Amino acid sequence: MEQTRRRALVTGASGGIGAACARALSKDCDVIVHYGHNREAAEKVLASLEPGDHQIIGFDIADEESVADAIKALEAAGGIDILVNNAGITNDKLLMRLKDEDFARVIDVNLSGAARCIRGCTRGMMKRRFGRIINISSIVGLRGNAGQAAYAASKAGLIGLTKSAALELGGRGITANAVAPGFIETEMTAGLPEKVKTEMLSRISSGRFGEPEDVASVVAFLASDAAGYVSGQVIAVDGGMQ
Repeated sequence: MEQTRRRALVTGASGGIGAACARALSKDCDVIVHYGHNREAAEKVLASLEPGDHQIIGFDIADEESVADAIKALEAAGGIDILVNNAGITNDKLLMRLKDEDFARVIDVNLSGAARCIRGCTRGMMKRRFGRIINISSIVGLRGNAGQAAYAASKAGLIGLTKSAALELGGRGITANAVAPGFIETEMTAGLPEKVKTEMLSRISSGRFGEPEDVASVVAFLASDAAGYVSGQVIAVDGGMQ
């Protein structure tokens, strides 16, 4: 697992899975902790990282100019070798009640935001002939879920984006993979009714809900030199959910 120390940008890293990914990557990489609104939370994550030349950055993932300017500045300051597209939102409603603007917002952040970051980072990766793109999808992107049509569509779209990026960029030393978490205990899932949690747990063969660190360990592997021949894959981290 030894590798040259590289720079990793983790979007949506102010909490949950993103924060765990930042911590895992900080063992071998200099990490750029991205946040959308909560700088204070991002600073706490920054303080929790292993020693290194880490930093935080805030920009609007849904704004093309904001993303382009931020990544341009990061490239000028040393480049981005590893991109973890984790930033995401949800708007859980039945499809018949989902307004166009609600659907569009989820797609714009979760899917288009990831595409913006990939576009911004890949030119530098191609010049260096090394890159790791890791998109945080979801098990609902593979299976769907009632009441989560917009979120599931965005996460399914991430899988298609991942596979296309892998095909386009593989010849330049860049891999692209997706991680599909199952039920992970985060702020996003904390508010679910106990009845829903009980039903979900009954479908998980490992008998427990996942932790953000379970996802982060897979991300750290995909970011490493050891995963140089792994690309275009979707790895479910779901405890054997049926």
